[in-house]
Amino acid sequence: MAKPDKNVRRATVNALRAWSKGHVYADSLIERHAERNHLSAQDRAFFQAIFLAVLRNRSLLDHWIGRFRKGKLDPEVRDILRVGFCQLLILQIPDHAAINETVECARKPVRGLINAVLRKAATVRMKLLREMGELDPVTLYSHPAWLFKRWKKAYGKENAIALMDWNNQPAETFYRPNLLNPPPEGAPEPDHAHEAISSGHYYITDPSTAHAPALLAPKPGETILDACAAPGGKAVHLAGLMENKGRLVCTDSNEKRLPRLEENITRCGVEIAEVKVHDWLQPAPPEWHNHFDAILLDVPCSNTGVLRRRVDARWRMQPVDITNLVALQRQILENAIPCLKPGGRIVYSTCSIDQEENADLVREIALAHPHLIMTESQQILPFTHATDGAFAALLLDQRNK
Repeated sequence: MAKPDKNVRRATVNALRAWSKGHVYADSLIERHAERNHLSAQDRAFFQAIFLAVLRNRSLLDHWIGRFRKGKLDPEVRDILRVGFCQLLILQIPDHAAINETVECARKPVRGLINAVLRKAATVRMKLLREMGELDPVTLYSHPAWLFKRWKKAYGKENAIALMDWNNQPAETFYRPNLLNPPPEGAPEPDHAHEAISSGHYYITDPSTAHAPALLAPKPGETILDACAAPGGKAVHLAGLMENKGRLVCTDSNEKRLPRLEENITRCGVEIAEVKVHDWLQPAPPEWHNHFDAILLDVPCSNTGVLRRRVDARWRMQPVDITNLVALQRQILENAIPCLKPGGRIVYSTCSIDQEENADLVREIALAHPHLIMTESQQILPFTHATDGAFAALLLDQRNK
């Protein structure tokens, strides 16, 4: 039996407290706290909606809280107020439920304070909503100031604001037909993710993820390396383009991610894949040198193109992280390049919209390796393409030309 509704709010507060300690990502916390509180499917959906909306609108919620409560607040009290304000002003939950149930999930000594603040806010709800247009973009769209400044410099203020607005919208679910096990002709798109996954007819992934495999253009019979393969979406697409003919080596640096990778490619009917552990910050095994016709490097990145889906990443990121990631990405590229056959090709890809991680790095690599020529690149931008952001560049080996 599902626990009382107030436990949805309590679960949300507990998840926010755990998230603030910085050790666990939002998606994992949703799973953990939904199971821990035995939430029904309906309550789980409500819990997830509040939790993600609080993370998306953190600065805006704190601005509203500051209108009614000045000075320092106990961190748990602040999270409870965030949950309350989120329901009142973002999710438009009726006052009695948003206030009463939120107050009930708090410790008794602070219930009076929380009740008073939320009731005051409810009386001027429309005024607070009308004033949103007067707020600065960083507060209104709840992004770190440094990130807005960076995007404004790269894309202009209007596009930077459009990007932040995009990041604050709930992400759509896209079902990509599995080329190896396509859905029956005329079959409707599945209603639920579980149905799509279990059937093996679809893979759930944003349209932006198809660009890099398409740019690599693997052919049946080739030997292909998917160097950073987990959880397997691009590997499934590569195998489909190869018509399940040839050899597809899928590696990941984290052995714990391999079971999910293997499960996904098996469920989708991939028969040509070999799954191996390898950290590409280290040199490749000698037997892989001059071995692959084509290599897909979907490298770890800042995630700046997918902040709509990775809701909490904006708060964890710092400018120095991008600098550090570029060094890591360069090392992965340097270690993968010797594995390419003469005349082969590499596609370097990220889910970043940051030029340092993308075009700038590829340009530097091409200068350092004259036998590699960048022939094509694609920068996908949410405010232009209405999909997640992504980058892909094709490097051709000219040694046998």
